[in-house]
Amino acid sequence: MREPSQAIKLILAFGLTATLIACGGETATDGDTASSTAQSSPTTESPEGGEEGNQEYSEGEKANADFKDKLSGPELLSALQEGGHIIYFRHAQTEKDYADQADPNMKLEDCETQRKLNDVGIQQAKDIGAAFTEKNIPVGKVITSEYCRAWKTADLAFGRHEKNPKLNFLPFEEYTDEQVEEMKANVMPLLTAAPESGKNTVIVGHDDIFEAATGIYPDPQGLAYVLTPDGNDGFNLQANMLPEEWAKL
Repeated sequence: MREPSQAIKLILAFGLTATLIACGGETATDGDTASSTAQSSPTTESPEGGEEGNQEYSEGEKANADFKDKLSGPELLSALQEGGHIIYFRHAQTEKDYADQADPNMKLEDCETQRKLNDVGIQQAKDIGAAFTEKNIPVGKVITSEYCRAWKTADLAFGRHEKNPKLNFLPFEEYTDEQVEEMKANVMPLLTAAPESGKNTVIVGHDDIFEAATGIYPDPQGLAYVLTPDGNDGFNLQANMLPEEWAKL
């Protein structure tokens, strides 16, 4: 049989390579170009990078993602056991997440018109309370907004609450700078007040209220921030805690 010409050999080799690539095969090159092309996929950046896929993060969300604990583990537990701190909880998980404060049919005295805790949120609140008892973390005042999901989180965790309208949303979905300042003015006295001697004050509120005062959007639901009043109408942020982390202190 006659040997194929060099030109035919090149054509056959090219065709085989194209077939392999079409079928998902890879051919080695100096720079692994084929390999990297086959494995490439859209990149997803973390909140620190400002976006996840096409989602953009607000400054408050970035601040939450970037926050670094000053106290953690045994050191945090010891500090909490000594008292003197404000523990601000965003209420536990709800059935769905929407701006019910902007709903004209929402009534603070009627829980049926508001977002409700779901089964996960109910368990989160119970587990938080059990952890505080087990870890001997003393609790003085328990202050909540007037929204049902806030005071019910407090009741399930600590068995009591006192409502304070200063922790309520303003009735809008989007806030002006002036409204943000109003919410900050409302909540700052609660975040800077010295707790009862040897105890911690627990506050159960909402995301936008906390962000107005700190620049941090607390996410997910059930997240808590530990603050220490500085005696000069300010505070130091010490740590944040997910609901399941209390039992692990």
